[in-house]
Amino acid sequence: MLRREFHQASLGALGTLLLAYASNVQALSLGDLSAADASGGLKAALSQGVQAAIASLGRPDGFLGNPRVRIGLPGTLDDAAKVMKSLGQGRRIDELVTSINRAAEAAVPLGQDLLVQAVKNISVTDARNILTGGETSVTAFFAEKTRTALGERFLPVVNQATEKVGLTQKYNAFAGKAASFGLLKAEDANLAQYVTGRTLDGLYLMIGEEERRIRQNPAASGSALVKKVFGAMK
Repeated sequence: MLRREFHQASLGALGTLLLAYASNVQALSLGDLSAADASGGLKAALSQGVQAAIASLGRPDGFLGNPRVRIGLPGTLDDAAKVMKSLGQGRRIDELVTSINRAAEAAVPLGQDLLVQAVKNISVTDARNILTGGETSVTAFFAEKTRTALGERFLPVVNQATEKVGLTQKYNAFAGKAASFGLLKAEDANLAQYVTGRTLDGLYLMIGEEERRIRQNPAASGSALVKKVFGAMK
């Protein structure tokens, strides 16, 4: 009697697991695509997006020459910089802006392995959320999975690069006062932390744009699986 009850309970638990798996497969599948194809196509597209974004940003003028991600001074400090330029202090401001963008360009390649690993570890739920999410779904995924770890890796590189200009202490002092008066966000009052945050924002933005480009023209990706998956979504 006990053996029969245990057998029935085991079958019930197995049935629940199979139903849950089938539900996940059905939720992820698109038309005639299997869950494996949909997930594999997404991973291939995101891997391409990561590689393209890092190649674009992690080089001279990758940030500085791209108006979409170019890092300027935050809020009130940018307004103050314009005033300083009008007073003949433009060279120092330009040096600082160039320095912080160069720091971003130097930091980005260091995150490639973490980003690739995040793609490899995509779950069924992650894949479903990305494939059926809006235009910011890719950005949201990478920010959730990698922002803390990448920030810790980027910060020392950014700090070393910005200190070379010799304006870091002056920036932090001025920005700290601005933040204390509510004129600047507290997280923007430290130069290295501000640049690190903006570097991550720019990186995620470009990965999302690359993934969107692949969705719009999957045939250009060079991957039969990507073409199959994203072609079916059109």
